[in-house]
Amino acid sequence: MTPTRKVLFLCTGNSCRSQMAEGWARALRADDFKAWSAGVETHGLNPLAVKAMAEAGVDISGHRSKLVDELLDIPFDLVVTVCDNARESCPVFPGTARVIHHSFEDPPYLARDAVDEEEALDHYRRVRDEIRAFVAGLEA
Repeated sequence: MTPTRKVLFLCTGNSCRSQMAEGWARALRADDFKAWSAGVETHGLNPLAVKAMAEAGVDISGHRSKLVDELLDIPFDLVVTVCDNARESCPVFPGTARVIHHSFEDPPYLARDAVDEEEALDHYRRVRDEIRAFVAGLEA
């Protein structure tokens, strides 16, 4: 069965939060959604996001940071902005795409004063789990 709903998770740099959301959507909701992620800029895939997701059994290591402009020709059903900057910068999508906003804290920002990787990862894990719960509860 092919999922019929196309969802885009949009963030500032498509390095962390939107990548996690795409990973969770593919892992948890593949029957409901075909998922993508993108950013209003590209910052590269965050290695600590990859590590935090791998700890939860979701491999996003093959993802790449993409600009939203690369995906404007896809007829999305749902666009989810996962940070305030993306909501403010969100382009207009043609068709009937519904845009919703759910802001998650920025793990790299939260971890900026961490004394080591383990302490930094605690922030990534918390946000990862919040994103998981959000994606699991998304209306199909």
